[in-house]
Amino acid sequence: MKIKSLKAYKKNLALQKPYTIARETITDVENVFFEVELENGIKGIGAANPAPEVVGETPDQAFQNLQSDFIEYLVGKDIRQFLHLIYTAKDHFKNFPGTQAAIDIALHDAFGKFLGIPIVNFYGRHHRKLLTSVTIGIKDVKETIEEANGYRKKGFKVMKVKTGLDAESDAERIIKLREKFRSDFIIRVDANTGYDLIQLKLFLDKTKNENVELIEQPLKPAIDEGLQGLPKEVRKKIAADESLKNAQSALKLSQKNLYGIFNIKLMKCGGIAGAHAIATIAKPANIDLFWGCNDESIVSITAALHAAFSCPHTKYLDLDGSLDLAEDVVSGGFVIEDGYMFPNDKPGLGLEIL
Repeated sequence: MKIKSLKAYKKNLALQKPYTIARETITDVENVFFEVELENGIKGIGAANPAPEVVGETPDQAFQNLQSDFIEYLVGKDIRQFLHLIYTAKDHFKNFPGTQAAIDIALHDAFGKFLGIPIVNFYGRHHRKLLTSVTIGIKDVKETIEEANGYRKKGFKVMKVKTGLDAESDAERIIKLREKFRSDFIIRVDANTGYDLIQLKLFLDKTKNENVELIEQPLKPAIDEGLQGLPKEVRKKIAADESLKNAQSALKLSQKNLYGIFNIKLMKCGGIAGAHAIATIAKPANIDLFWGCNDESIVSITAALHAAFSCPHTKYLDLDGSLDLAEDVVSGGFVIEDGYMFPNDKPGLGLEIL
């Protein structure tokens, strides 16, 4: 079955409410979409929302790439050769992981629909359902507790708290959350590279009795080797994020033994194929997988979920990037029940283009 046509477009998706992280306040998000149509009318859709401060690619660059002459190369190609097409695109757009991701996801979706099976089943499903965390931005204690209470009422059981501006006040928020909710929540922390080693040690010391499940990258990539001085049991619960971009960086990090967890984001590694390359490196290194996201469409969130469920060493999900969107271009994809997340088991990525 041949690819008949391709289409790229942009849409600025408003958030229901803005939030603050260590670097900025987010109010809306620009996503780029890429549709692949087959001769029989099947459509696959991909999406990109790369973070330029992390990967050096903007949504505008991804949009331009998805309208370039190279894209016409895909027209007339057999969808059954989708992996070859993905790797060809990766070679062509070497430094543009968002572009890679949009192409990768769209081709996966179209191929799965062509076969009539979910993509996770094509690779082999290892999980039936997993808890996903939801995120609270940097706020004062009162606002943090109010937002956490709202999530509890919705059935969520894992809370990820953004930190990184001040270790002392960050620790206070975690302590107050634990005092208020006891064991109602699993608590994770994302410092977004906002600490230095002294601040990190202060935060660890003040929260040592609060049962923090994991900490996403606390130090900037340039100084993350400072983690080597921490006890092994502490490093085991620290997740590489900004330092982990692709298979090459995964290989280097696994050799350094700095992190016990890899936070895989499709917008950093170029889609499902790139994610599987990182996962393959992590497994023999006994590194757990944590699947994260930017503020993204249901399209790419669902793609990450299928990749996560196809890896046996997936341990953590943080795929809440579409939950706060006020709008999207698709429906379906996944189901969330009582805090647990899982694919909807429809062909491809189970998406309906609106």
